[in-house]
Amino acid sequence: MSTPDNRRKETPVPESHVPPLLAVDGLHVSYGRKEVVRDVGFRLDRGGSLALIGESGSGKSTIAKAVLRLLQPSEASVTGSVRLDGKEVLAVPERQFRPLRGRQLGFIPQDPGSALNPVRTIGAQAHEAAALTGERDPGARRRMILEALEQVGLPDPVRVFDSYPHQLSGGMLQRVLIALTVLPRPSLIVADEPTSALDVTVQKLILDLLGDLRKELDIGLLLITHDLAIAAERTETLVVLKDGAVQEQGPSAQVFAAPRTDYARELQADVPALNPGRYRSQRLDVALKEPRDVPQEFPQESATADRPVQVSVTGITKRFQTRGKEVRAVDGVSFAVERGRTHALVGESGSGKTTAVRLLLGLEQPDSGTIAVGGQSTAGLSRAGIRDVRRHLQLVYQNPFISLDPTWRVGRIVREPLDRFGVGTTADRADQVRDALQSVGLPADVVDRRPGQLSGGQRQRVAIARALVVRPDVVVLDEPTSALDVTVQAGILELLARLQRELGLAYVFVSHDLALVRQVADTVSVLRSGQVVEQGTVDQVFDQPRHPYTRALLDAIPGTTGLQSPTGTAPDIQETPKLAEASL
Repeated sequence: MSTPDNRRKETPVPESHVPPLLAVDGLHVSYGRKEVVRDVGFRLDRGGSLALIGESGSGKSTIAKAVLRLLQPSEASVTGSVRLDGKEVLAVPERQFRPLRGRQLGFIPQDPGSALNPVRTIGAQAHEAAALTGERDPGARRRMILEALEQVGLPDPVRVFDSYPHQLSGGMLQRVLIALTVLPRPSLIVADEPTSALDVTVQKLILDLLGDLRKELDIGLLLITHDLAIAAERTETLVVLKDGAVQEQGPSAQVFAAPRTDYARELQADVPALNPGRYRSQRLDVALKEPRDVPQEFPQESATADRPVQVSVTGITKRFQTRGKEVRAVDGVSFAVERGRTHALVGESGSGKTTAVRLLLGLEQPDSGTIAVGGQSTAGLSRAGIRDVRRHLQLVYQNPFISLDPTWRVGRIVREPLDRFGVGTTADRADQVRDALQSVGLPADVVDRRPGQLSGGQRQRVAIARALVVRPDVVVLDEPTSALDVTVQAGILELLARLQRELGLAYVFVSHDLALVRQVADTVSVLRSGQVVEQGTVDQVFDQPRHPYTRALLDAIPGTTGLQSPTGTAPDIQETPKLAEASL
């Protein structure tokens, strides 16, 4: 892309007098009487990169909204100073600030699915961004849009241009948003968790893309993330936030390698790539424990074995017809999960993970192959038979924000499986709900709350309690922490590890986060295009990957290059030349 003339023909200013691209000083934000951001200040130079990191409620997104002037005066009170290219923007009237949005201030939101209009094509929405360039000719705008879509790595720009958002994957939608953001050539891009729900390889591509565009167009990047590894690897400066206040800030290598505050050290400890055996090393050997009482209608495959196989998947295949073509979503997949063990299914979007889980849960039937749960084959079972199997095979969904009915109270949500299976009396069910909530670390009074009154971590604990209330033997965990901050994620994983120790649960863990898989799983299957390309223990697959695809997935893990010492502990600054260069 060419560089716009209106930003490059200015008379050079002595370097000592060049103002920072973005200067924030003494920023305070209050919602009513509650102050959520207190005395925040930082600097970002043109072409530079800065990350705001911290857990939910730390003030990251509120600061970004303040910079973008997205906080309504009727809802929030904002004081302090925000200067863009030396010009104060908080005090100017809205009609003067509005032209800056898009042209000088670009914004990449966290969820591309909700950022784009579902009933308009990508091209129709892209023309709005192209209009900000000043180009009036529709044909020229279309060419600009297609060029931008091609530059962000979309293989068929014309098809993307004519598509609706639901026809594209999450990674493609995120690239579309980046293309539309950089199209008007802004001076500053604010990226709010732009890769939190993407595959690790797509995440790397997106971050590489942002880095290339930043260098090529001399764009400043303000990155909002809860992932310290991504922040340290991809930005020059870190600002650590907690409860709306700056805990510490400085060069990324320095803050990452030698954090000064306890909070920053906690964030560092929760980086999966730096603690590969954290949860596996905590688990006790449950093979020596007595098996839990199992109803006779759900027999174990080997009741006397030290570690019976709870899930056995053998050579399953599933075909679909798409646009007149046959697609093998799952092709000859096999794996087994023992009691008290965790087996992970990893791979990019479209690798077959979701289809394999649907087959395991009985939501789809395989074209060939067999599936056995607790020694009982699911082939040919009636609806009642599948329903009985599901009592012992529960699912925790990816997103706690949409998996819980917002109109129900927590008590009813957790009790629902007991009601459906007709377990016990009303009093028994109330006791079991209370026990389930207690087991996941939630207070008793949460039963009367609705999901909207809970944090993301609390919602996911409710989802886990609902899965455990019928005392299953197998729990399928579908990206159970991808929507959570690393600190909340660590709490959920600690909980899952404890429950596995105490109850001997078998987990099927579906994830795109390989660093997380290494922490929690015992065995792993790497899927690509519906086939298992590599399988074995986590140590075997991660330490000695045989397949190029597996190596590519591992290479894309944030924090594995230049961030991790051989011992898995935080490196010294001298050991991180890549960080010292601070290349995005």
